[in-house]
Amino acid sequence: MMRTTLTAAFLVAGIAVAAPAFAETSPMVGGAPMMADKTIVENASKASNLTTLVAAVKAAGLADTLSGKGPFTVFAPTNAAFAKLPAGTVDTLLKPDMKKTLTGVLTYHVVPGKLDAKELMAKAKMGGADANLKTVEGQVLTVKMDGDRLALIDQKGGGAFVEQADVFQSNGVVHVIDSVLMPK
Repeated sequence: MMRTTLTAAFLVAGIAVAAPAFAETSPMVGGAPMMADKTIVENASKASNLTTLVAAVKAAGLADTLSGKGPFTVFAPTNAAFAKLPAGTVDTLLKPDMKKTLTGVLTYHVVPGKLDAKELMAKAKMGGADANLKTVEGQVLTVKMDGDRLALIDQKGGGAFVEQADVFQSNGVVHVIDSVLMPK
């Protein structure tokens, strides 16, 4: 009886000690946990640093699309990234008559498929120094390595750095970026 009790106690203690090693932690974006079983829109809506992006996605009518099956790779500009745009740009883009332009800008931040940072780095290295990704908008976005950081170059020559990579969602992956990318 004593042997059974001790064996059970060691088994329970072993499970209690081993459990944290197997527990996955959700990455935090904008102070909110990003749950791998939630969609891109569900998670982004909780992140305090992505409120401008979420408002733009809703104004463009893309919330249902980005809540869909995917998979999508989204380069998500932060509120600070949108704040870098010339004064009045965001307000202008959010107007109903600018929906087509806004949709173009937003879909330029989306690539079909689920490309994690390791795969993006491999594509950049395979291309010599950079790689071109065709966006949902239809134009090319260039990904390259800048030292040990992933950089994105848009069609107008502007760029952004990935601030936080590999935020996995149920329908893709998000890479948080520090600037808004612009198609031609």
